[in-house]
Amino acid sequence: MVYSVPLIIFMDDISGNISKQWNKHHAIYMSNANLPHEMLEKEFFVRFVSSSPHAPPMELMRAMRESISYIVLLDISQSGVITWDCKYNEEIMLIPYALFLAGDNPMQAEECSHAGLNCNYFCRTCKVGGTKEYKESEAGYNTIFMSGNLRTPEKTLQEIRQQFETAFRSGATTKIQNSISLTGVRDSSSALILSALVELGKKLRKHTAGSQALTENEVEVALRKEFEELLKGGQLDDIINPLLGTDGLDIHMDTPTEILHTILLGVVKYFWGQTVFLLEKVKFLHIFQCRLESIDKDGLNAPCLNADYICHYKGSLIGKHFKSLAQVMPFIIHDLVPPTVLNAWTVIGELVVLVWHTKITDTEAYLACLIPLRDRQYCLKPSKIS
Repeated sequence: MVYSVPLIIFMDDISGNISKQWNKHHAIYMSNANLPHEMLEKEFFVRFVSSSPHAPPMELMRAMRESISYIVLLDISQSGVITWDCKYNEEIMLIPYALFLAGDNPMQAEECSHAGLNCNYFCRTCKVGGTKEYKESEAGYNTIFMSGNLRTPEKTLQEIRQQFETAFRSGATTKIQNSISLTGVRDSSSALILSALVELGKKLRKHTAGSQALTENEVEVALRKEFEELLKGGQLDDIINPLLGTDGLDIHMDTPTEILHTILLGVVKYFWGQTVFLLEKVKFLHIFQCRLESIDKDGLNAPCLNADYICHYKGSLIGKHFKSLAQVMPFIIHDLVPPTVLNAWTVIGELVVLVWHTKITDTEAYLACLIPLRDRQYCLKPSKIS
């Protein structure tokens, strides 16, 4: 019997100490996606793979990819992992493959060779975005909630190769920065070599007294020679993000959105801060606290609504607090805040309920609820909150 084993691969920066400030290192863990959700949550089913305080994340990921590829790319008669099935009392073969890569937004952006959420084209999956002025406009803000042209590993590889070609030419620093700004593509795996070429180009083009300046052709020849030495006999693709060339894995599509930081510690956290500011401004925070204390919590899966704690430490709440608050806020603040704020919390509450589905039995019915909600995201525009 042959079984496919889809792997959930997780990588993030962690610490062996209480604070990340000390002994910071990156670690990779794996889980078997065939397991039920309730088993995936247990520590026993999360397997440690690798960790290092020195190796950069993509170097660890390269080793992980090679270990999986080694199993899959062996001769067909020897492919996979031979083991014993204790339930059926027979020898079986397991063929592992990467299903998706989990992590927080900054780590997933690095895995996609993307510049992150602070660049103009902030999405690692598609090319939605634009300049700061455009995104703040009415038309630009609305386009943020619509999917742009999808990114592909092939296009990302092409853009990285083009950045290296740019590094051989004059004005490389500005041109590469413009390229990152316009495309959102920045590869951390090859960044050191790219920076070294740019800096060397500046030195070679710098004119010093008593010496003849090199021609542009001479500079390019010198840079290409240095580039070959930096590659140490390899090819450019050998130093680029290894996940971009992984068979069966579209890294832009297979890094699912991490909803804790994106939603709870993102939009919910900032709307909570703005709402608290409005309540304190009109001295209604004590009314809010009384209502929060008395609200019925029976319908919440994981109630975490200690009203005294939430109102006292309102600036230091964590994900579990925001998850519960998002579901009850409209019932508490309905007559305490402007209608625009109430409408925003209504949308947030519906969104939180939908994105925390652990099992979707009817995809069509789920999308029928989700798509109209997307069309109401204009309620979350900051300028609409006074």
